[in-house]
Amino acid sequence: MNVQVISFNCLLKNKTGQLISSTFNREVLTSVAHTDSILMGLSKGLQNLKKGEKRTIAVSAEEAYGFYDPKKVILFPKMKLPKNLRVGQPISIVGKSGTIRNYIVLQFHDGMVSLDGNHPLAGQDLIFEIEALEARDATPEEIHESLNVVSTQLLH
Repeated sequence: MNVQVISFNCLLKNKTGQLISSTFNREVLTSVAHTDSILMGLSKGLQNLKKGEKRTIAVSAEEAYGFYDPKKVILFPKMKLPKNLRVGQPISIVGKSGTIRNYIVLQFHDGMVSLDGNHPLAGQDLIFEIEALEARDATPEEIHESLNVVSTQLLH
């Protein structure tokens, strides 16, 4: 399987066709070497893309951001959070191990706040409409650098 560097426009929609976002992605390295990565379905769908090619890639929730996990909703002491929080606001919390975790504020309770650690698109089947602007084979150096980045991320 060849690893490519691609630049592409992307329309992201849910399975009913509602537009979620529109992005320009520059010099993305494609690979399916890391089978536990987020958006594995998209990575698979981008394989062997050619410059100028348009592709619609349907990705199941499982191969996108995963299924919604109720265990990722936590109660956190309100006094340990900023005072001006609002429902729906994103917040990052540093855990005891030093790991930064991202949450969305769900609800306020007496002295506690419900925080959702699921990705906002967790549990959703997604459709990516791709238009390749550039596509080329990755150099051995680019592949090596990406493996180093992944291994560093896995160690933290």
